[in-house]
Amino acid sequence: MNDAGVREQDVDRTYETLVKDATDGGYRLNPDAEFVKNLICGLLKNEQRYGYRACPCRLASGKKEEDLDIICPCDYRDSDLEEHGACYCALYVNEAIADGSRKVAPVPERRPPRSERGRKKDAAVRTITPGMAPIFSLSLPVWRCKVCGYLCAREQPPGICPICKAKKDRFERFA
Repeated sequence: MNDAGVREQDVDRTYETLVKDATDGGYRLNPDAEFVKNLICGLLKNEQRYGYRACPCRLASGKKEEDLDIICPCDYRDSDLEEHGACYCALYVNEAIADGSRKVAPVPERRPPRSERGRKKDAAVRTITPGMAPIFSLSLPVWRCKVCGYLCAREQPPGICPICKAKKDRFERFA
């Protein structure tokens, strides 16, 4: 057990799983293994506390419904990677940081203040018009990978398709 009450073998096992999952999904973890294992320790401690792996760099409420956006990998990861080369806690990094040609820099917080959370839902909104089939609309655009058909609802398409590893330019807006 370490200072956080997390077993080292659990950290090591989670590290190996995260490396594999990140690589399989077209992502890279921070090349500093010790740094990553410290983050994993925080993720596992949050899992013990709350029952889910909330980002250790953010304050979790302890209510899963309120924290869905910060369960690792958080909703902000891809936007942070695109704009800053790393996610907020620097667990995930882009290729330039992973290969050492660029350093991690601070990433501004994207998570809205608690008072603004929940105003914009990412869920489908169902509109029923008399005499017509239900119409669904999303608050975010839907992107489709032209290679494998993967769909995702977000502000921008992912940098790499998690299914077939196609680059961002192979996505189209799906109507």
